[in-house]
Amino acid sequence: MISKITQFVSVGAVALGAMVGSVKAADDTVKVGVLHSLSGTMAISETSLRDVLLFTFDEINAKGGVLGKKIEPVVVDGASNWPLFAEKAKQLLEQDKVAVTFGCWTSVSRKSVLPVYEKNNGLLFYPVQYEGQEESQNVCYTAEAVNQQATPAIDYLLKQGFTKFYLIGTDYVYPQTTNLVLLEYLLSKGVPIENIGGGFKKDDSGKIISAGKYTPFGHTDYQQIVAEIKQFSAGGKTAVVSTLNGDTNVPFFKEYAASGLTAETVPVVSFSIAEDEFRGLPAKQLVGQLGCWTYFQSIKSEENKTFVKAFKKWIKTTTVPGIVKEGRVVDSPMVLSYDGVYLWKAAVEKAGSFDVDKVRAAWKSGLSFDGPGGKVTTQPNMHLTKNVFIGESKADGQFKILEEFKDVYGEPWLLGKFKK
Repeated sequence: MISKITQFVSVGAVALGAMVGSVKAADDTVKVGVLHSLSGTMAISETSLRDVLLFTFDEINAKGGVLGKKIEPVVVDGASNWPLFAEKAKQLLEQDKVAVTFGCWTSVSRKSVLPVYEKNNGLLFYPVQYEGQEESQNVCYTAEAVNQQATPAIDYLLKQGFTKFYLIGTDYVYPQTTNLVLLEYLLSKGVPIENIGGGFKKDDSGKIISAGKYTPFGHTDYQQIVAEIKQFSAGGKTAVVSTLNGDTNVPFFKEYAASGLTAETVPVVSFSIAEDEFRGLPAKQLVGQLGCWTYFQSIKSEENKTFVKAFKKWIKTTTVPGIVKEGRVVDSPMVLSYDGVYLWKAAVEKAGSFDVDKVRAAWKSGLSFDGPGGKVTTQPNMHLTKNVFIGESKADGQFKILEEFKDVYGEPWLLGKFKK
């Protein structure tokens, strides 16, 4: 009997010691969520955002962490499944009790998790170009707004003498809304509606409610659409404006190249393809294609050189399972993820707290970070002021910078703003 009691007390003491150790460990760390697709059609893009976030956490932890606490990442896989994103967001906030989440790529995934963050007063940092028409107090949009990517690209093409524009995208909210903004913008610049290709849908009153050609996520057969682009491009200086997302870009560009279309005859400006996606594309066949982002790896600055070198060194030495080590590059969504972590750190330190309300107030006060793409500054509307670059793809999958727009203020509300 005595031995059993002694055994029970001993086990209890061990358990209590483990609990105390756990509490002590928890006191020394802050949990941070990472919510990206590590499988499915969007993994081609999102896996690298997981990688750069883990790199950034390690970089910050090596310098003492945030408010004296080391970042403890909680990584979950949205699996390119939009309802699953909401479930994982709920897990991060309600079970894991993360202080902040860095995540999502597609707007449909962001909109799926948004009610969860608003209900729980959580904070999501969203790093990927999007359509605007949103300004949640629970999202820090480090992403490019439409006026920081799509409209500057159109300005550049118009200046180069292009007169016809074919709109194509993946069938979800970001491409659909962006192309409606671009339709208004092109018309306001004097482009006749017959010079805007891809098709239109109208409501019963005759109002255009959809502009452009759309295909599902993971679509593979672009033969008919590319043939239509060739026909549309006859008799005018034509550019394709692409909001295709994920791995569907691979069959599109392969069909484009096989058809004989080139960057010289009918260039494509893509808003969802950057250096990272070019690793899976026939880059040598796509020389001269255009991109518009708030960062390119080819930027020549000390901040960028330091960032690229440090990330590539981390990739080589990390022991995190499943990280691809060969041929790694960086791109704008990765850098906006990196910038976001440092801006969150700055907001937490200004607030002196991880409390979401206090961190949000610090964000709105105007914080700056000298990132790899130049200085980024937080805005009261939860967006960022940042530089915008037009780039032309090269055979090695990098971009030659053609034009830069300095300190562009992020404007999320553009639909209905542009008039003829």
